[in-house]
Amino acid sequence: MKTAEHPLRILMTRMDCDGHDRGARYVARKMLDSGMEVVFTPFSLPAEVVHTAIQEDVDLIGLSFLTGAHLVIVPEIMRIMDEQTKARIPVLVGGIIPPQDISSLKQAGVLAVFPSGSSVDDIVRFVRENVRKR
Repeated sequence: MKTAEHPLRILMTRMDCDGHDRGARYVARKMLDSGMEVVFTPFSLPAEVVHTAIQEDVDLIGLSFLTGAHLVIVPEIMRIMDEQTKARIPVLVGGIIPPQDISSLKQAGVLAVFPSGSSVDDIVRFVRENVRKR
């Protein structure tokens, strides 16, 4: 829940293997417009995502995928996060995510999945309602 003094701080990124960032940038812009702070990194490897999230003291990690590597990369991020943090930072995944992969991502520990075509307003609303300051 956002407060006037301490807005939610979000890390938005796409993985190094993905060649897009339009969707991630659009979602990041909408989060900024809604009063959240956004740290945007256009290219990241799993260890870099966790390192940046810890350094920037974020409340949420938003990952955007296009290539289909989400079932390999997300569990790796969760594994690294478990090794390096006391409490897991919530992760939101979006992009080209086949419906049959959503349950696997949630089993890996993802808070929510927003496949391509999801409403950005729904994403912002979900974050506001379900992510708390760490």
